[in-house]
Amino acid sequence: MVIAGFGCRAEATIESFRSALAATGMRPDALAVPADRGGVIVPFAEAEGLVVHRVAADLLSGIDTPTRSTVSLAARGVGSVAEAVALAAAGPGARIVGLRVISSDRMATCAIAQGH
Repeated sequence: MVIAGFGCRAEATIESFRSALAATGMRPDALAVPADRGGVIVPFAEAEGLVVHRVAADLLSGIDTPTRSTVSLAARGVGSVAEAVALAAAGPGARIVGLRVISSDRMATCAIAQGH
């Protein structure tokens, strides 16, 4: 299973998510976001025909991510929200296959994880 994980601001749009995902160059089987941002990504998920996994905040804190953002560390206590939610949604043994990228409007980040 290939999961596109997203971190985003509350103001992110369909184009924010589309831009970030396009920058990865990959097509996921599903999407993942922090639970409190689930509503923000729904229009994009519906347009793409993909399911959204909403990841609880308490599941993110122990996840080690390949990249580190000071913004993510301050806001969520994790190096990369996008990488952390992708790994959490992809399940045990998942690995990052697409490092965090930023949308052209800087409203969303996306990372790709592959699970079993």
